[in-house]
Amino acid sequence: MLNDFLQVAVIVNILAATIRIATPLLLGAMGELVAERSGVMNMGLEGMMLFGVFIVWWVTFLGGSTLAGIGVSLIVGAILGLLLAVLVIYLKVDQTVSGLAINLLAVGVGEYIPRMMNVQNEVVQIAILPNLHIPFLSDVPILGELLFQQNPFTYLAFISVPVIAWFLKRTKYGLAIRSAGENPKAVDTRGLNVNRIRLLSTVFAGMMAALGGAFLMSVTSRYLPEMTAGRGWLAIIVVIAGNWKPSRMVIATLLFAFLGALQVTLTTFDIAIPYEFFLVMPYVLALVALAFSRVRSAQPEKLGVPYSRE
Repeated sequence: MLNDFLQVAVIVNILAATIRIATPLLLGAMGELVAERSGVMNMGLEGMMLFGVFIVWWVTFLGGSTLAGIGVSLIVGAILGLLLAVLVIYLKVDQTVSGLAINLLAVGVGEYIPRMMNVQNEVVQIAILPNLHIPFLSDVPILGELLFQQNPFTYLAFISVPVIAWFLKRTKYGLAIRSAGENPKAVDTRGLNVNRIRLLSTVFAGMMAALGGAFLMSVTSRYLPEMTAGRGWLAIIVVIAGNWKPSRMVIATLLFAFLGALQVTLTTFDIAIPYEFFLVMPYVLALVALAFSRVRSAQPEKLGVPYSRE
């Protein structure tokens, strides 16, 4: 069985699945990075991803298209980000409590509305988004299947890494965001509105999280409550494991995703190593990452600290 497992086709499938599994993690993590760089810890990321899943399903179930569902999920993600921002920035509510409240709201809505519509026990499927094949490149052996036959969300997720990295490091708006998380008083003395910067960053994080959830719905087509399965929490850990640096976050994301893809593949092979070992490994690595996150940490100095001009 081990020889079968090591076949080229199997390895390519694992690597391709790794990229797919990395997609929602990376979308959520890049949005979280922007929010945290501005000083806001978005602990409601899991709930925002759940809303992204649910909204795509609900809109399409009510007669809309999958694309319409994705569009509405973006709007809902922005509203959730705005809600969190108002709570933690202007009302000074504890950021952890506010995030957990959004998570609980998402779980409740995702369970209640299907029950209210009497569809919780029915198989309600929607049209999935087809993979985007890049002309010529998708025909390249091995690399074509790995890199150029993926879902549009996947391309968006990986393109967002250099774009956001460039934005945060090379533009004056990115500098304002980073400064709001490091030294908001200095930003204020420059005549910039710290709270507005943090609000817009949190809204962006909500939209990215909703996109991560929308991806899950657009490739599985069948809605299940809590189908994000902790990906929002893993996305937060990706930011920490990557030390708030986009390039390192990609490495952490791919590592978590690879273990997930390996676990799925092992269920079809008779290998002595229990697949549950790989199922739990991302969370073990997450705990290790958290334990060592304080070593040379690049965490924004004022992360989670409300700003007041007084």
